[in-house]
Amino acid sequence: MNNNRGNQSKQGFKAMMSPYYQRFKRHFSRFWHRYQLTRWLIVGILTLIFVISATLTFQAKTANVGDLKAQLEKTTYIYDKSNQRAGSLYKQKGTFVSLNRISPNVQKAVISTEDRNFYHEHGFSVKGIARAFFLLAKNKLLHRDYISGGGSTLTQQLVKNAFLTQEQTLTRKLKEIFLAIEVENVYSKQDILSMYLNNAYFGNGVWGVQDAAHKYFGTDAAHLTVPESAVLAGMLTSPSGFNPIDHPQASKDRRNVVLGLMAETGAITKSQATSYQQTPLTTQDTYQYKDSYRYPYYFDAVIDEAISKYGLTESDIMNHGYKIYTYLDQNYQARLQENFKNDYLFPQNSTDGTKVQAASVAVNPNNGGVMAVVGGRGKHVFRGYNRATQVKRQPGSTMKPLAVYTPALENGYFYDSELQNKKTSYGSNHYTPKNYNNVYTGKMPMYEALANSVNAPAVWLLNKIGVDKGYESVKKFGIPVTKSDKNLALALGGLNKGVSPQELAGAYTAFANNGTRTDTHYIRKIVDASGNVIVDNPRVATHDVMTPKVAKQMTSMMLGVFNNGTGATAKPYGYSVAGKTGSTEADDTGDGDATRDKWIVGYTPDVVLTTWEGFDNTNKNHHLENLSGTGVGPLFKTEMEEILPYTKQTQFDTQDASTLAKASQSDDNFWDSVQKGAGDVGDQIEQGANNAADTVKKWWQGAFGN
Repeated sequence: MNNNRGNQSKQGFKAMMSPYYQRFKRHFSRFWHRYQLTRWLIVGILTLIFVISATLTFQAKTANVGDLKAQLEKTTYIYDKSNQRAGSLYKQKGTFVSLNRISPNVQKAVISTEDRNFYHEHGFSVKGIARAFFLLAKNKLLHRDYISGGGSTLTQQLVKNAFLTQEQTLTRKLKEIFLAIEVENVYSKQDILSMYLNNAYFGNGVWGVQDAAHKYFGTDAAHLTVPESAVLAGMLTSPSGFNPIDHPQASKDRRNVVLGLMAETGAITKSQATSYQQTPLTTQDTYQYKDSYRYPYYFDAVIDEAISKYGLTESDIMNHGYKIYTYLDQNYQARLQENFKNDYLFPQNSTDGTKVQAASVAVNPNNGGVMAVVGGRGKHVFRGYNRATQVKRQPGSTMKPLAVYTPALENGYFYDSELQNKKTSYGSNHYTPKNYNNVYTGKMPMYEALANSVNAPAVWLLNKIGVDKGYESVKKFGIPVTKSDKNLALALGGLNKGVSPQELAGAYTAFANNGTRTDTHYIRKIVDASGNVIVDNPRVATHDVMTPKVAKQMTSMMLGVFNNGTGATAKPYGYSVAGKTGSTEADDTGDGDATRDKWIVGYTPDVVLTTWEGFDNTNKNHHLENLSGTGVGPLFKTEMEEILPYTKQTQFDTQDASTLAKASQSDDNFWDSVQKGAGDVGDQIEQGANNAADTVKKWWQGAFGN
């Protein structure tokens, strides 16, 4: 009963609306034909297709397809400062071999399995495209935003691995097709097949058919048999699932399928396929991974700079056969790395076994080129945490030359100016810097305060010259300070964000290079696989930080740090080194002598070396001991003793300030003595003259009377 009423209602509604619908239909049809909307729709669709095709064609034409073979054939190499090969970079690359060194069995197996019409199509398959669109429509209905499968040709698979990501979307599929067409325009089928086989992934971290042949069968690609070739061809769809070492049965089953496909295409006969399918699957692993990533932290930094400064991607750098020329000194780098493996050069681990971490970086002060860098102890992680460039820690007393003594010399003070050394409170917050061991002497000369890293005189002096001048000085040294750092704590390295060892080394290059600082950098030149120079002696910013005279005076004072100051135990035997030590307190540890960071920066006219030590996470169970600057000394001393013999050993053009002060004092004493001596002689002459006059007078009186 209810259903009849519902049907009657629907029919009534349709009958009521029918005249309106018919009227709308007539008007719409008249409008559609009047303005020829069918034609405009076709034009719009064709225009859209044209725009998309033009865009994709342009992208394909500008994708440097012509360099693809060279990029796949060649490995990216890193060169040192002397243009000597230092190592190589590769991620998705194996040993490249020409097609005539790859067994025809492999070629037939791959073509039979992956792309039967390879020699008869121009980079794409119409059936494959139709299947891709069908699967796209199906997935859209199922609310899936990807393409399942796709029937890509060998050329499409090649460009997908070489140029594109592995995402499965319509956009990527269209790009793949147009790039494949461009590759077919540029290369022969033999070249394409060779590039594909050398760039394919075969599981277990192995790329390319040559290395795969050694990994699974202990032979060259040229000597692979039909069954072995079928195994490798079968792995292309699932390198891990059909891996003959880890999944022998699955690999054998897949091999037999491939052998059947080879029989279907006529690559082998059916009787041969049957015979081969009965053979056992045996493996032999003779593959040896060649790790030429010899200087991991340095190479990491080179990759980072190539990406951040020159717009390359990690994949480009690792796989496209570049030559990258750097400032690397292999002697420096090798010795730093060896030193970081020597546990005797470091403080003991914490009670739970956590290592004290460290970082060192050596910079050429004349051009800012980084010559060596090590970013940590223990196992290296590719492009992982590099403490030399990424750690941000308070620099402690290494900031005193930058924030206090340099601007003081620029504002009328002298290296031997007397500074107040008293416990003093400053400002409304009663900031009271303390000396180590709470020892105060009332006064002391500037060079002595610097050499012994005495806190009270440094803060007193910054207060005298003005915090603004100290702050601006630190900025000129390239230290990343903020307005919140503009206070007297700046004298002792009290920064909110801290600095990295590389930033501190870069700052000290100004002292070693007559007052001029050059931004630190790694890369001199980049050449692509086709021989095109894409980076050549890039212009690096230089900064006039101070006058050569001030730089010379600062070096004079900082020589005292290693001669008789806080860095005396870290002085390399037989060499003169200037620089500064620094340390920071570890708060909230319950230990008043606990230290968070230890620094030493040392330099000659040829090299600046910064070394830092500390725990990644400082707490009551993980901290260094003692606030003195000697804790990092053994490492720094050893590093310098092994680096300096390889430098030009340029000598400083000044002496230790304490030596100059003693000489000056000796000169003053000499002139005082000369002046006193001259006075004594005059007195004697005057006394002699008076005595002679008295004698003559007495003679005259005796002879002639009064």
